[in-house]
Amino acid sequence: MESEKPCSAAIFAISLMFVLASVVSTPAQAQKFKVLHTFHGANGAQLVGGVVRDNAGNLYGTTGVGGSGNCSGGTGCGTAFKLDKTGKQIWLHKFNGRDGAIPYAGLLRGAAGNLFGTTLEGGDLNCTPPYGCGTAFKLDKTGQNESVLHKFTGSPDGWNPEALLVGDEDGNVYGTTYEGGADNWGTVFKVGPAGRETILHTFNGPPEGGDGAGPYASVIRDDVGNLYGVTFAGGAYGAGAVYEVTRGGEEMLLYSFSGADGAQPDSVLLLDSSGNLYGTTENGGNDQCGGTGCGVVFRLSPQAGGGWTESVLYAFCSLTGCTDGESPLAGPLVMDAAGNLYGTTIFGGAHRNCNGDGCGVVFKLDPGGNETVLHSFTGSTDGALPWAGVVRDAAGNLYGTTLNGGDLKCLPKYGGCGVVFKIAL
Repeated sequence: MESEKPCSAAIFAISLMFVLASVVSTPAQAQKFKVLHTFHGANGAQLVGGVVRDNAGNLYGTTGVGGSGNCSGGTGCGTAFKLDKTGKQIWLHKFNGRDGAIPYAGLLRGAAGNLFGTTLEGGDLNCTPPYGCGTAFKLDKTGQNESVLHKFTGSPDGWNPEALLVGDEDGNVYGTTYEGGADNWGTVFKVGPAGRETILHTFNGPPEGGDGAGPYASVIRDDVGNLYGVTFAGGAYGAGAVYEVTRGGEEMLLYSFSGADGAQPDSVLLLDSSGNLYGTTENGGNDQCGGTGCGVVFRLSPQAGGGWTESVLYAFCSLTGCTDGESPLAGPLVMDAAGNLYGTTIFGGAHRNCNGDGCGVVFKLDPGGNETVLHSFTGSTDGALPWAGVVRDAAGNLYGTTLNGGDLKCLPKYGGCGVVFKIAL
């Protein structure tokens, strides 16, 4: 199935829709996989973002719709939630539109336990009425008190933030909007503790050879304050790019994708201790999936003399029927001490129960490029279509979310409202 990045709040639409490394396709063992929490609509629906975990094992996240409020065709404005380590819901915040709507990205947990995030819509409802252009928000650790830090207005400050936030030691948060800005190709922004927004970069997009365009994924921050991210489009070949915004405010493209090396990068990056960047692309890598490619895992390595070198670590749909996975989306990847990478693909897998396509996988990629499928979703009570990546605890267990599946009576047209899951390794 050839997927396409959605550009509106109707996220259920997706529910209807080099050297290749060796593959070790391992069937998931039932005792390793566990659904921790199933969503039923009133407590949220359709998890686009992943979860974040605290030291006690509690999990925090958002649902793209559900809850209450007249948003997204009457399906609710989305929620933020806290679950304990067993999956029991501790608290729930329901967005109402004016305080934000459609929180795609998940949450950033600050040192004091406060939570920060973005909503795709809501806020200033006079911006692209009646939807609003999105917000950056703060929730206290009880989940009961929300503050809207910034309401986006379109131009020049950007609109439709879909991205997970990242923070610094001074209480600033950083993120992206995939539209808006001076040229309407998206922005990189900073919001201070008092809510003051600063635009760090405005993307100018095509023509090819210009800047990036459409930064759906957020930025990450290194130890000295430089930011790194990807754009879904733009770059030298129009297939997306990896960029850096320095602490001094200079933006530069580090790498432009061209197809065989990946295309349409859509994931938050992972930075290792050697300065390498890891990520995924939704398309590219091979000629499968309608000729556009099924996506790759890549590494971008800094060179001593300057510049960066890209390596394709794995190209998906290397097995018949894409049982190894297809189209990794938001990420981020996570790495263990041995250098193994863990992530998800939204499609592919052994169970073609999602409109004839696979319902997605959780995978492990070892340093030699060998892939193991840790779980292949069935589209039933175990979930379907994992949009975001996974997080890992100290014992090596993985936690993640799915867009659909779970309670199949919830939004039955779209195949369920999603779950939070755990894989014990």
